[in-house]
Amino acid sequence: MEVGSKMVATAAIKMALSLSRPEEIAMKKSLFEQYGIKAVAVDYGGEFIASVAKIVERAVVASKREGVIKDTHPDEGAVAGAAREALAQIMPKAIGLNVGGKIGVARFKDHISVAIFFGIGLLHLDEVSIGLGHRAVP
Repeated sequence: MEVGSKMVATAAIKMALSLSRPEEIAMKKSLFEQYGIKAVAVDYGGEFIASVAKIVERAVVASKREGVIKDTHPDEGAVAGAAREALAQIMPKAIGLNVGGKIGVARFKDHISVAIFFGIGLLHLDEVSIGLGHRAVP
């Protein structure tokens, strides 16, 4: 199977949907061994509007820490931009509410995708949402 933007986006979504740390680790290893895709996932929770900058920062920091991206402006900007795109897709449901879930980031060559899977809650009335952003960097 040819690895391109669709496969990288799928990997980011799978990482965001992982249920546990051991599952994340196994999936990360499998994606790299089978396809050469580097990936990372990081949990997040808090009030949505106050958390937007922190969510973007978490995606960038986790990506650098796990070697998904290099410590360069283009790589950091690509993850930040893709994360903001994913958040923009979730925003209509999440404004004013608490969110909790996981951010998944995946990269293969010049393709970077960020998927955000959040439960959006008010008391026990939960909604779920997923956002996806993609960027290309050299």
